[in-house]
Amino acid sequence: MLNSRKTKAKIEEISRNGYQLDFGTVFESAFENYKKIALYAGLMLIVFSILLTIIAMSGLISYIGIENFEEFGNKMKQMSAMKVMPLDILLPLNASVLLISALISKFVAGFLKMADCGEKGEEFHVSTMFSYYKFPYFFNIFISVFIIGITGTGLAMLLEMAGLGFVGTVTSLLISFLTFLAIPLIVFGKLNATHAIQTSIILVSKQPLTLLGLLIVAGIGAILGIFGLCIGIFFTYPFIYSMEYIIYKSIIGIDDTNEIDQIETTEV
Repeated sequence: MLNSRKTKAKIEEISRNGYQLDFGTVFESAFENYKKIALYAGLMLIVFSILLTIIAMSGLISYIGIENFEEFGNKMKQMSAMKVMPLDILLPLNASVLLISALISKFVAGFLKMADCGEKGEEFHVSTMFSYYKFPYFFNIFISVFIIGITGTGLAMLLEMAGLGFVGTVTSLLISFLTFLAIPLIVFGKLNATHAIQTSIILVSKQPLTLLGLLIVAGIGAILGIFGLCIGIFFTYPFIYSMEYIIYKSIIGIDDTNEIDQIETTEV
């Protein structure tokens, strides 16, 4: 079994010698994994999307007041027409998006665990989706997403204010790409937030073109669902989680122990 110590040993070996990753094998494995979780994951995405929409709309209405909702909508239209938003609007808006992203990122961990259960033929329970809200998973996943988000968003904002909006967007996407393995490294590798981010950058930098190609293909596959009366995207989007899981498994390997039961062994 790959415990945290063996995971670190594997990472050190990769840092020295790199690793091999076959595009076709990874794609085929990801697709097979996706077929096992597509229906259940799609239904979960629909339910959570509805719940999050209700919560977000309720919070927004409570904050601005139902009587001011139309005025708020007009202001948002005006701001969307601006090339550069005022800083007093841009900062709290990005901060809110960043905070929400960090809070819901535990669901991403839940979908990765669903992919793991599908791969191992284990039963998956809805309650598992919320298991990563427990300490120390909650803390490490939250911190990692917050660090990645504030770095990418901060650099993008600075470059946009300097008139380099396109460069800012590319920089933000590059940071997201280099750190996309951070959450799997926390969930399966039992690393802490900063170590997971550093390790993700090392792993991705060893095979950037192959990994980028795999993620692009997964993204295209996920977007295809929009042609199924739009609702189809809920059932094709989980392919991204399957791809992320298989990539991690192909590089590092997966611990056979139950991450939720062994929560106390996670590095803090």
